[in-house]
Amino acid sequence: MKIGCPTEIKPQEFRVGLTPSAAGEVVAHGHQVIIQKGAGVEAGYPDADYTAAGAVLADTAEQVFAEAELIIKVKEPQASERRLLRDGQVLFAYLHLAPDLAQTNDLLASGCTAIAFETVTDSAGGLPLLAPMSEVAGRLAPQVGSWTLQKANGGRGVLMGGVPGVGPANVVVIGGGVVGANAARVAAGMGANVTVLDRSLARLRYLDDIAGRDFRNRFSTAAATAELIQDADMVIGAVLIPGASAPKLVSKEQLSTMKPGAVLVDVAIDQGGCFETSRATTHANPIYDIDGIIHYCVANMPGAVARTSTIALGNATLPFLLALADKGWRQACIDNPNLLAGLNVHSGTLTCYAVGKALGIDVLSAELAVKR
Repeated sequence: MKIGCPTEIKPQEFRVGLTPSAAGEVVAHGHQVIIQKGAGVEAGYPDADYTAAGAVLADTAEQVFAEAELIIKVKEPQASERRLLRDGQVLFAYLHLAPDLAQTNDLLASGCTAIAFETVTDSAGGLPLLAPMSEVAGRLAPQVGSWTLQKANGGRGVLMGGVPGVGPANVVVIGGGVVGANAARVAAGMGANVTVLDRSLARLRYLDDIAGRDFRNRFSTAAATAELIQDADMVIGAVLIPGASAPKLVSKEQLSTMKPGAVLVDVAIDQGGCFETSRATTHANPIYDIDGIIHYCVANMPGAVARTSTIALGNATLPFLLALADKGWRQACIDNPNLLAGLNVHSGTLTCYAVGKALGIDVLSAELAVKR
């Protein structure tokens, strides 16, 4: 099979979908890798590393898309890339379709088969291809939040850990999953006063076990959220409903109850964001002010640490990529229901119920679609 990896073109996206070592593994399995020149440079991988691994260099993205049977990339295809997709081609990437009708319609019109990293599951019900980037984004969130909190950036001018005689920042993390747990650990490590909200009692017990006295947790209700954000210097949105749009847990009206210069960091922005006032931003222009509350809503946060993120993502995606290449996408999905859960689009049909519900589009089950 011919596997293609184009250069990422989303603004300030520095990751690459395939590391040289992963390319070498694919080639060792008897497949061909076509990678666009310069695709790995921003992640620290020069073209020579790919050619040494047996990959073939392509001058343009158009060449990659034209020759490859399977496209692997990081972020969702941009409009110019979606025009290059074709009937029967397989796309393997983060898609985040629920808040993105334009992308969904383009993928349906292309006739391609699109498998989303973020809805692939594992035997324990986890999301193994989302988890590494959730870990990265969670650990980044207090870092970027503390920068945003600085007075020069419009924030309250509060130091996360305080100093002797001056209290630390109050940080509220909404959602105790992978993102939330990592965010809480790092924020607590920076010396902040941290509270995590979640609706799963099992998850709260787990967080209690791992946290010790580092941070606290509370059962998530609208009342608890409303109470805690009033005293928060930073609120980190870390809510995930797999494949679906994120719920809006802080309304515009509630911003008036918060301290002027408080910071909202919305890690759920890829799925539409969990604050009503969230809108996607970029690393080039990451923050904006609404009613005196500073919002940080960068849609590809892990791209800021491209080297770490690329390696972590590659470690997770490689086994699935090899299965797709060795068996073909159809047989690979039949053999592995966890990979089948990643099927979002096939041959003009939507196959993910969460996306269909969010966008009002009819859905054919992945189990039936794989037989077509």
